[in-house]
Amino acid sequence: CKPSINILITISKTLTLPNWIKRNLFMTHTLIPDTQAPELSLPLVGGGTWVLSEQTPQHFTMVIFYRGLHCPVCKNYLGTLNSMMDQISELGFSVVVASMDTLERAEQAKADWGLDKVDVAYGLDMETAKKWGLYVSTSIKEAENDIFSEPGLMWIRADGRLYLIDIANMPWARPDLETLMPKAKFAVENNYPARGTNAG
Repeated sequence: CKPSINILITISKTLTLPNWIKRNLFMTHTLIPDTQAPELSLPLVGGGTWVLSEQTPQHFTMVIFYRGLHCPVCKNYLGTLNSMMDQISELGFSVVVASMDTLERAEQAKADWGLDKVDVAYGLDMETAKKWGLYVSTSIKEAENDIFSEPGLMWIRADGRLYLIDIANMPWARPDLETLMPKAKFAVENNYPARGTNAG
């Protein structure tokens, strides 16, 4: 039987393990553009469940993974997202933001950060985070969750294929939304393909 992720975290913290063992314990899946996105089904602040396979965008679904309530960079980033939602919707997107936060922390983020135009999902688990290729960190200060995912931003085509994949291991490395989002119009009008599909 597969050991729980909490057991693996405890092992990694208490024992001095070779790096190759640690990598295998917490190895993430490498996402390949233009292949089917992993499943994603998460509860939403305010009720209901957000399910990727049930989305019906005109062009793309955008999933933004954020670090959690403790992250001031996330607050600013998602605030910008919220202010752009009318424009983003006109570009043919459905949007969700998601984290490993609890319901209580996600509710506080939505309220305190003024995310009134954005669906906020919570309860992302380690297994799903790894399937989406996300980096996962352990806390270094009291305000942080014990574990949380680092940032990720993905565009998924209406048929479920991955189009744009941006994954970071640091809080500051995120695409500028004001620069990125207008590129969707170019991509659609020019039938621009997903790049990086040569897996070798």
